[in-house]
Order: sequence, then C-alpha cells, then structure tokens
Amino acid sequence: MNVDAIIIGGGACGLMCAVQAGMLGKRVIILEKSEKPGKKILISGGGRCNYTNIYIEGDEYISNNPNFLKSAFKQWTVEDTIQFFETYGLTGEEKTLGQLFPTNKNAKDVVKIFTQLCDELGQDIICNAHIIEVKNLDNGFEVIYNAGIKEEKLKAPKLVIATGGLPISKMGATDYALKFATKLGLKIQPTAPALVPLTITGKDADWYAKLSGNSVFCRVSNDKISFEEQILFTHWGLSGPAILQISSYWRPGEYINLDFLPDRSIQEIIENERINNGKWLLSTLLNKFFTKKFTESIGLYLPLEKQLANLNKDDIEKIQRTIHHFKVKPAGDKGYDKAEVMRGGIDTAELSSKTLECKTAPGLYFGGECLDVTGWLGGYNFQWAWASGYVIAQNL
Repeated sequence: MNVDAIIIGGGACGLMCAVQAGMLGKRVIILEKSEKPGKKILISGGGRCNYTNIYIEGDEYISNNPNFLKSAFKQWTVEDTIQFFETYGLTGEEKTLGQLFPTNKNAKDVVKIFTQLCDELGQDIICNAHIIEVKNLDNGFEVIYNAGIKEEKLKAPKLVIATGGLPISKMGATDYALKFATKLGLKIQPTAPALVPLTITGKDADWYAKLSGNSVFCRVSNDKISFEEQILFTHWGLSGPAILQISSYWRPGEYINLDFLPDRSIQEIIENERINNGKWLLSTLLNKFFTKKFTESIGLYLPLEKQLANLNKDDIEKIQRTIHHFKVKPAGDKGYDKAEVMRGGIDTAELSSKTLECKTAPGLYFGGECLDVTGWLGGYNFQWAWASGYVIAQNL
C-alpha cells in the first residue's frame, strides 16, 4: 500500500492524527490491537466521554518537563477541540470544574465522528492487528503484523506510536510503546498508575470499610497540592474525584490530609452554635454537615455525646484536628486496571516539542499517553491526546 504513515494505536491520539493527516491529503493506516478503535474513549466518563476541559492552562499536567506541552497546546487549543467536534455535530455542556461532556450524545458518538471521517478521507483502520516486528529502513519503516491468518507487511516513510499507557489491560492496553522506546535506547521516566483509587490496610481498614458508599465533599492535600471535590469511602479504602486527583501526586509511604469542612472552621461553628444551642450534642451539630453514618464513624475519635456548652479546650482542639486535619496513610493503589491513566512514560527530552518527532530516529513520532505527560481528571488527558495527534499529523 502506498501510504504516508503507519499509525500503531487506534485510540484518541491515533484517530485524531489519522483524521488530521487525511485533511491535509496524506494517506495513513491505523493498526489497532483491539477488535474496534477507541475502546478507552468508549468507557471514559462512564460512557459519556469528558472530551476536554475549558479551564486548561497547562499547569494541570505532571511531567519531568512541564514546558514541553506549550508548543502542542498553542498549535491545538481547547477552542480547536470544541470547534472540531461542533463542526461534526457534537456540542458540549460544562459540568463540574470546566469538564465538557457531549450534549445529548455520548462516547459512541465521539468515536463515530472519527471512524466516519477516516472512512470519508480514505484512512484505513485495521483492527485485531498484533504487531510482530518493526524495522527501521533507510527510507522509512516496515511493520510486520498479524490481523488474521497470516503475517502482513506495511511500509511507509513515517511511523507513529500512539498505543497509550498501561491502564486498562482489558481495554487492550499494553507496554508496547515503552518496550519499543527502550529498544531504541530512549529514556523512560518511571511509570505508575495515576488517577487511581487508594487502598487502606491494617488496623484502620475496618473503619473505612464500614463507611463504604458514603461520599463527602472534602479538601484532599499533601505537601505538593490540594483538590476540593468529593471523596468516596469504599470497602478497600478511598476513591472519588479528589482521591483520584491526589493519587497522581502521592507516593507510597506518604500521608495525605483530609479536610471534611473546607472553607469553614468547625471551631467557629461550635462557638457560634453554643451561644443559642449550648445543649445540643456534638453529634447533633455534625449531623447538619454529614450523614448520620459518617458522624457515627468519626465519633470514634470525638466526644459525640457531649453538649456544645460543655466542650473544653482539649475537646475543641481534637474536633478541629479530626475534621480539618484527618491524616491518612494509604497502603497502596488499586493498580493499572482501576487507573484512569499512567504516570511517567517516554521522556519528553527524546522528542521535538514542536513536532513530537523522535530526535534520534527521523520519521518516528510518539503521541498521547505513552509520553511522560499526565493530566488531571476531567478532560485534560483527552486534550493532550487530541493536541499531540494534531501536531504529529502536521509533520507527516
């Protein structure tokens, strides 16, 4: 086949790259390991696909070189993403913290836009394609793969690796990009699950398990950053948006802090209420802010049956510390199968920030999650996938 490029990986980055290349009159072929393209798109946002975030500034990404993103995000902005999808009939509505979801549509419609465009632009998508070998030729690349009964070969002057990260294996995730890069001698930043629930073990495990299903709006923080969103207690530990966010900045052995009443002072609340409601029990006051189940559980550490008027200085200090500075030392995380994304990846120093071409292998490009670029929860990682796919397409 006479093609300008071969794209390995039919996820968000690979699909955007194929479409944008087609719009420039370039012919590409996508080789996708799974039985259909965009599988991770399809499960994102509970099947609704939070496809970007209107508040992206660039600081919401973790990378050994955060400045690496600037060029790609100048070339393909959030406004470009919004306009692209609107052009093909998909408008967005803002949810929590700038997250954009399709209006009256879902993740299937997002994938459908790409597959229809690929079809219209003559871009082939070969599914169930298992890569056997990639050869670096004098005039390009040869990819040997199996998509059925026998081995097939493709040759092209350009090669794009957009195979994603390690989450989620049942969605077809592999370490292909990392292995391929390692074979080329490229540096890899240490990888780990990110945007992932955290586990609690040991003597405190039962306390969390008994609260399973309870959700609390909370400020979750460590010495690096803080997030204010819901946390969810589970039978194995903690989840919910704020926990997923902090997990990207958490390292084993570290504590995180939970503030169950962010932007309020429990001490001031007690002082105000004891003037007119001094006979209230502490439990009565806490039930104004939390579920009865949560109040009962947190009562393990507090004098719930004391009247507000009878709380002494030590009591109030203990309440203040428990409500605003609840220390948690997670045992670990739930691993790649429960993680939204991978932290770390191919070191960005190996690529041109303007083109995403490998500095030591001309004609080879990497994009999307396999790079050392990890965004926050809420559409940030999709925006990186769209932007990197666009940038690569401009340079094929």
